[in-house]
Amino acid sequence: MQSSDSDGAGNSQKQRLVFFDLETTGLSKTCEIVQLAAVSGGDSLNLYVIPRYQMQRGASKVTGFRVRRQRLYLHRQPVFTNSLREVLVSFIAFLQMLGRPLVIGHNIRRFDCPLLARALDELDLRAEFEAAVSGCVDTLPLAREMLKERGLKSFRQENLVMELLGVNYKAHDALEDVRALQALYSVLQPTPELICRHLFTLDTMTDKPAAKSKVSKGQCSLRENFRQTVKITASKEDEATHENM
Repeated sequence: MQSSDSDGAGNSQKQRLVFFDLETTGLSKTCEIVQLAAVSGGDSLNLYVIPRYQMQRGASKVTGFRVRRQRLYLHRQPVFTNSLREVLVSFIAFLQMLGRPLVIGHNIRRFDCPLLARALDELDLRAEFEAAVSGCVDTLPLAREMLKERGLKSFRQENLVMELLGVNYKAHDALEDVRALQALYSVLQPTPELICRHLFTLDTMTDKPAAKSKVSKGQCSLRENFRQTVKITASKEDEATHENM
């Protein structure tokens, strides 16, 4: 894990955001985690796991991961690995360090979070994860709602990064993906209300996103907690501004 104080003490009261991504052995619901990466400002986490089952050929071609003689290679270079439990415990500790942040990722509601939930359940770590976060937000439907007037043909993350930031990056490496997503999110700048509409938890991720007039009790509680966090942050910033005047 790498850490940086670049955010400064002035941002310590803000709702922290953690951008998260997985690389896996394939695209099926039964595939396994190979890489987990997360970034929040200058803080980052990047860990690898030797999967129990064989990498799918297509996944290896896209990500560069291969397993040979119980060692994991990335683009033919060996990488240091941890057990799945060690990776998940480290991720939870990273989240705890940041004070119940929002977990943000691209297409995580349908793919990454179900895989994460399965792994957490397998190792009896789900409660610890849920207690460490304020909720999750998927930037795929978020971007579709925000950019619907632009007539984009694809909302894949690398296409959005090119469209809004004008850069290419090394996609399908979890650490590069989360760094790019953090930069993309800073350009999108969704409103608190829009974020609230796209909030979900591991328990509600299989539900259809609720319309404004149809919000479940659990979602109401989650969203109200987020709104209160935003209000508290705003009031503290106003007080700080007053004191500096």
